[in-house]
Amino acid sequence: MKRLFTSGLIFVLLAFSSFLGSTYCQTLAPNTKAVSSNGAPLKLALPVNDGSLRFAVIGDTGSGSSKQYQVAEMMVRYRNLFPFEFVLMLGDNIYGGESPKDFEKKFSNAYKQLLADKVKFYATLGNHDLPLQTHYLNFNMDGKEYYRFKKGNVAFYSLNSNYMDKKQVQWLESELAKDTSEWKVCFFHHLPYSSAGKHGSDEQLREVVEPIFVRYGVNIVLCGHDHVYEKIKPQKGIYYFVSGAGGKLRSGDINRSSGLTDKAYDRDMHFMLFEVDGDQMYFQVISRTGETVDAGVMARQKRG
Repeated sequence: MKRLFTSGLIFVLLAFSSFLGSTYCQTLAPNTKAVSSNGAPLKLALPVNDGSLRFAVIGDTGSGSSKQYQVAEMMVRYRNLFPFEFVLMLGDNIYGGESPKDFEKKFSNAYKQLLADKVKFYATLGNHDLPLQTHYLNFNMDGKEYYRFKKGNVAFYSLNSNYMDKKQVQWLESELAKDTSEWKVCFFHHLPYSSAGKHGSDEQLREVVEPIFVRYGVNIVLCGHDHVYEKIKPQKGIYYFVSGAGGKLRSGDINRSSGLTDKAYDRDMHFMLFEVDGDQMYFQVISRTGETVDAGVMARQKRG
């Protein structure tokens, strides 16, 4: 698809610097909360605080494979312990054909229980996705290739990184400039930063979006594309995550000598859970088999 860019544990005391300075993420160990479902213990590293915002993240899901379904089943099991409200999809939502049967096999049947439980999915377009997906009701895109929505004190921006034209860049700047939300999360498919060998960092994309993210105080960036999990060391005060193994895996793809990696996992497929409570955002990364791959808490960056 054509792409065009325009220029222009135990909880311990956390120490965080200013928005433009160094930023740290405290690692958490799985909580002692554990329940048994279908014979396997589930360990949660998230607090599940009253009134918190809870959501899940999946990327590169639309394979229709048995392993994609296993990831979906594990999401259902963890939702019994951590009742997340919605799911962010990071692109490549439907691989191959996009007939009604494809949408059933690669999405609605896989996440049937979550959909039945009224969990909403918010999608972004990947390089394997056709724009017609914007009209699929279960993706909640309302016919738009890029859009914004807000939940509590968190604003979410879905971008179309396939075609970052001037109109989209102007929209993003305009929306962020007037956004007074405490947290700003951007999610899209391609990767400003990645240590994976298949794709890696997209420096052209980074040149376009990163100055905007820094200028207007974006806190978190979530991307797919590389079929691995990676937590990037904070870049210019922003937390970046790669989560592109919800339906496909590229085993052994991480280049651990890149200097970018804080934590990485490329041995199995995974999904992510997030909880926002005031000035803290917690996260947990869970493999297809229920293993906790990574977990931590991030403080909301201070500006200026």
